[in-house]
This record gives sequence, C-alpha cells and structure tokens, in this order.
Amino acid sequence: MDSLITAAARALAAGDPLGALNRVALRDDAPALALRGIAMAQLGDLARARVLVRRAARAFGTREAVARARCVVAEAEIALASRELGWPAKTLDAARATLEAHGDSLNAAHARYLELRRLLLIGRVDDAQRMLATLDPTPWPPATRATHELVAAGIALRRLQTQPARAALQRAAQAARAARIPALAAEVDSAAALLSTPAARLILRGEARLMLLDDVEALYASPTLVIDACRLSVRDAHATVSLARRPVLFTLARVLAEAWPADVPRDVLVARAFRLKLADESHRARLRVEIGRLRTLLRALTNVRATPDGFVLTPRIARDVAVLAPPAEDPHAPLLALLADGQPWSSSALALALGASQRTIQRALDTLDTARKVQSYGRGRARRWMTPPVPGFATALLLPMPLPND
Repeated sequence: MDSLITAAARALAAGDPLGALNRVALRDDAPALALRGIAMAQLGDLARARVLVRRAARAFGTREAVARARCVVAEAEIALASRELGWPAKTLDAARATLEAHGDSLNAAHARYLELRRLLLIGRVDDAQRMLATLDPTPWPPATRATHELVAAGIALRRLQTQPARAALQRAAQAARAARIPALAAEVDSAAALLSTPAARLILRGEARLMLLDDVEALYASPTLVIDACRLSVRDAHATVSLARRPVLFTLARVLAEAWPADVPRDVLVARAFRLKLADESHRARLRVEIGRLRTLLRALTNVRATPDGFVLTPRIARDVAVLAPPAEDPHAPLLALLADGQPWSSSALALALGASQRTIQRALDTLDTARKVQSYGRGRARRWMTPPVPGFATALLLPMPLPND
C-alpha cells in the first residue's frame, strides 16, 4: 500500500474525510475508490458513496477476498446510514466470516456492530442484546468501543433501564473523546440528551405533568396501574398486557383510566371508542361485548365494573390508575419518533421498523408532508424522508419494541 493510501486511510480513521479526499480524489485504482467512497459517506453524499464502494469491490476482483469483504461491510454501513434496513443480512454475514477467516478481527467486529444497530432500529431488542453479550469491546480502538457502548445504551433506553443506559453513555463519551472524532462525540451527546428531556406525560386524577425517563422507570416499578399510550399496553409492577393490536380495547382502557376513580357514562365510551356522536342500542350492545373482552384480557390486573351510568376500573392490587401519554399527542407519533433521529429513511425501512404495510406508511407520510411535519428528497425508490428532532422531547418510549406476548 503506497503512502498516499496510508495517509488517506489514517485521515478517515480520524474523522477527516476532506483530508482523505485531498490525497486520493483523482485516483481510480481499487483502494482509492474504496477510500473515496468512505469519505463521501462521511460527508453525507451516500448515493455517490455507494457507487464508489461498489466500483471498488469490482476493481479488487475475486482474488482479493478480504478487500472485497471490506467493501461489502462499507456498503452495509452506507445502507444503514441511508436507513435501507432491508439490506441483505446474509451478504454482510458472509463478508464477516471472510474477514474472520483471514484474521481481520477489527472489521469483522465492525460488521457485527452494523447488524446490532440494524436489529435495534427494527425493534428486535432481545436479539440485539443476545448478540451484544457475545462481544468484548476491550481489544478494539476507541471508536469501536464507543459504538459498543452506544448500542448498549440504546438497548437499555428501550427497556427503560436508565442507570445502565447512563453508565454506558458515560463510557461511550470517554471512548469518543479518546477517538477524537467530532461526529462520534456528537452522536453520544445526542443519545445522552434523551435522559434529560421529557419523555412522556403522566395523567393522574385529572392532572397532567411531564416526566423524564427516570420518572417513567420509577412509575413502572410503583404500585400503579399504568395505561401506557406510548407502547399501547396496560401494566403494573408485576405484569404487562399488550393492546397494540386491539385499538378499540385500548381506547376504552384509556378513557376509563383518565376518569378514574370516577366512572364513565356509556355514551361517552361509545363516542370515544367507536368515534360516533350519537349512540343507539346496537352501539351499546357492541360496547358490552368490547367491555367483556377488555375485562377478560385485564382480569389479572383490574376489574371493569359496571355502574348505573357506565363502567369504572377497579384495580386488584394497584393503588392508583394513571395514563402515560406521549409528550405531544399525534396519531403518527411512532413514525415521527423514528424520523426524529435526523437520518433519511425510505418508506420501506419505516414499514419494516414499525411492522406496518408500506402503503400505510406512505399514506401517513403524505399526511405529515401536507402538514409540513416531514420533508422528502429524491424520487421513486431513491425517495427519502426525514425531519428534525421534536424540540424538547425525547422519543425513546415511542420506538419499536417487541410486544409483551411475542
């Protein structure tokens, strides 16, 4: 490897893409193409970066298996930055195996962390945690250690484990300072900000207040029945029942919780759950059926008791009943939570992360675009969506998580 390639590689490792381009911008040999692609990715031109990395992989040829595998890993990282979450995981796994077989343990570890970050983005937190437990970051350079700790913090934040998340972020900050890469330090700072910004609203006995993630964690452990509008579930300190696939039942539970300890008239429940202004006897009959289903699902947590005018929640163990709502109510809050990371997302990646159809996501994006809450660029398959973070609010509670019954 010649001196210019070596100098460009060192510049990229230090987070200086312009310095790298100054050395290899006019070269078209395979190593220079690969370095130019990585530099363009660091500068944010992901489309150009992908083209250069693919050209480099072809230029290396079949005899240079390690170099080709490194190009595959680089392309996977570009795909992750582009939020193309459907990128073939088997291709990345094959490249990782090639790198391990040839003794390139550092780039093999980098490939594993790319897969970890992808799993976290699509809500497969259990799989990510199992994979992370097999990795030891101690031998790796500071930048890789920082990535390890960021993934650990992301898992802890999804699980509402604020103390482990805070410890992981502190270790990530130390590693980022040692790496001296400004973009990495900024990513750590952005993740740490989630711990000090409001994450939800607590509605208890008719009063509402904002809560930090630490407060939410304490609420989950308290003797309170929580109707969680962020994760569409009902929970106390001992059990959780997901109603994510039962929107009518969750609406009934939330309306009853907001009124607790008072009851809710039947006409109000019909209007809120079925979105009707006037109720007839058929709607009241349907309400009785849905209340019966809700009573069956929540029998371990609370009873739904009939009163002369309507229904009321009667917790079996909990002392209070509270509603945990997003800090700002929006029917597309989970979608906005994903977009709030500031990265460009494709509609297919959003659909994969949220477990919805691509057409549903496209309709939601069109609605948000009309309301000027999101913006897009590109056309067709190259179209990407993004939005700046919601000012002053954390979104960890709205990100994809496995359902309690999965």
